[in-house]
Amino acid sequence: MTTIVSVRRDNKVVVGGDGQVSLGNTVMKGTARKVNMIPKHEVITGFAGSTADAITLRDLFEQQLDKHQGNIVSSVIHLAREWRSDRVLRRLEALMLVANKEKTFLISGSGDVIEPEDGVIAIGSGGNYALAAARALVDNSDLDAKQIVEKSLHIAAGICVFTNDNLTIEELTSIA
Repeated sequence: MTTIVSVRRDNKVVVGGDGQVSLGNTVMKGTARKVNMIPKHEVITGFAGSTADAITLRDLFEQQLDKHQGNIVSSVIHLAREWRSDRVLRRLEALMLVANKEKTFLISGSGDVIEPEDGVIAIGSGGNYALAAARALVDNSDLDAKQIVEKSLHIAAGICVFTNDNLTIEELTSIA
């Protein structure tokens, strides 16, 4: 349970997430880092769901990036295919957001590879709250992408009991 949100605006992509790790109805940790940069490929990843499963998927995604020379489209498609078809991997319970300077994708174990139409996407227990807040802020404010992600996560944390205010935010700037 968590909240991860990504916003593209003004040649920037920002991915942010909270730090709460819950086991059932108990908060086990408040400072987890669920958003990470893969510097070699300039890709940001964020995950929601089982921590061990998400780390496994992040490692597999990085292997796909290496295999496909950093091509994010090929990497997400091959990861989704492997995740869905492999007998062990298909039991993994997590969702991933990945973003580079040009593209953002949600990847699921059921084979979904979704690129948002409006540059805004979110996952996790507080994902719908953060998504609604981010879309409203994109449409009705002059805030930059990082400010929108931060504000959206704070709004989600105020609503979702599985989301806290300990945020990790990563940003990439594209050359326009």
